[in-house]
Amino acid sequence: MGAEATVYDAIVVGGGMAGLTAVAYLTRAGYSTLLCEKESTLGGLVSSFERRGFWYDGGIRAIESSGIVYPMLKQLGLQIEFIKSRVSMGIEDRVIRVESADSLKDYQALLENLYPQSRFEIAAIMREIERIMGYMDVLYGIDNPALMDLTKDPAYLLKVILPWMFKYALTVPKIQALNVPVVDYLRRFTQNQSLLDIIAQHFFQRTPAFFALSYFSLYLDYGYPRGGTGALPDALASYITQHGGTLQASTEVVSVDPAGRTVTDSNGQSYRYGRLIWAADLKMLYRCMDIDPIEDEHTRNAVLERRDALADKTGGDSVLMVFLGLDLEPRYISERASEHFFYTPSREGQSKAGPLPVDGTRAEIEAWLERFLLLTTYEISCPVLRDPALAPPGKTGLIVSLLFDYALTARIEAQGWYQEFKAYVEERIVGILDDTVFPGIKDAVLDRFSSTPLTLARLTGNTDGAITGWAFTNENMPAENRMLQIARSVRTPIPGVLQAGQWTFSPSGLPISILTGKLAADQAVKALSREHARPGE
Repeated sequence: MGAEATVYDAIVVGGGMAGLTAVAYLTRAGYSTLLCEKESTLGGLVSSFERRGFWYDGGIRAIESSGIVYPMLKQLGLQIEFIKSRVSMGIEDRVIRVESADSLKDYQALLENLYPQSRFEIAAIMREIERIMGYMDVLYGIDNPALMDLTKDPAYLLKVILPWMFKYALTVPKIQALNVPVVDYLRRFTQNQSLLDIIAQHFFQRTPAFFALSYFSLYLDYGYPRGGTGALPDALASYITQHGGTLQASTEVVSVDPAGRTVTDSNGQSYRYGRLIWAADLKMLYRCMDIDPIEDEHTRNAVLERRDALADKTGGDSVLMVFLGLDLEPRYISERASEHFFYTPSREGQSKAGPLPVDGTRAEIEAWLERFLLLTTYEISCPVLRDPALAPPGKTGLIVSLLFDYALTARIEAQGWYQEFKAYVEERIVGILDDTVFPGIKDAVLDRFSSTPLTLARLTGNTDGAITGWAFTNENMPAENRMLQIARSVRTPIPGVLQAGQWTFSPSGLPISILTGKLAADQAVKALSREHARPGE
């Protein structure tokens, strides 16, 4: 290997929230730990950046605790001020604000006004959403026990945790029974395709019903860190350095030798580990794995089997984001919507755009885009409405995003009109908002730029630019999806190697990334403590 490898108790690959969480808990336990991140900044899909005086979030636009995020911060003693991130939902010229669980009635009224012929079907769907919200109240009703020091509060264990575990055990089978694609599930109640689209096109293709229909509850849990979502990884990074951890950005791991417990980066520098936690794209782990030195035949076959199982799996939906710096007072937005706004310009539903033209000509793709952009649902975030410091005085920054297909974007790039595509989408989206919910916005644009699924793939290394792990469209989900087995999701067939992050459990998201980072760290700490124990201890 040339120069002798630097030795660490643990190495974590991937500087997103799972990796940062894992390193934080490893350093908290007193182990020497190195984090390797291929990009120049940490945080992955949780980041904030500044451009021309406007601050934007580069990935996630709000944070739901789900009984995980806030307990993690509390356990580590991190102080982050969270601002309530209120949600509104709009279709055409109608907007409702989600203030409480009772706002579900406003949503029902909105849909009944748009689809009066389906009012009885809508009422039945709302009852289902209300029922599933009750399940989520149980699931996230307390702080996750994995992120609490229960030995310090045995009374809490007896009075809260044990009764909750009983309700949890009863609720999980009911949730698992809803593990069917949301559109398929909703067809039990209505055949109105436009109605199906309007409810379901907020979510990824074939999202499980329990996950999609619980989102009304999660909207009430949205919070926003003062200073932007990037404040969260920044706080973890500070904690890690203060506790002796080593953070190396711009360090891409290109080779893993599990027999020698060594990783090597793109500069040829090697590092030896006691335990490795892979918190990056899982396909990359198996691509850069050196299998030849593995002597145990059973282990070698298990690793090869896992690599083959992942080879044809696709990442989940990605997003296209348009960033706008506007010469508008923030109240212009707040008078029409809230700081987190889900807006659909047309009640027709995006199915009317027709099939995705992945193999289409440029003319066919352009024609589809014209229809699709008018029919899809936009997630619109306004950072300055949460924190006045995130835009110049009297100005407003917006992030407008929509779910978008990686393969179609790659097709456009291959056809040679990628930059023209980006410019067209930016202009078209601004025009649609100007014609509908935000009149006059077109003339107020001071700055405009965008990112696509190709951008996310490049910056994160995620397969297909995915933002929540594996696609639900995969024939066999290559990740654990049983809630009662989540602790097993961090295991791999590779000796000394654990996994964490959005690829380890499905459905995924920020809370799951943090939780799996913690669970992987716990298992690494347990193994390292056994190995470090002196004889007779």
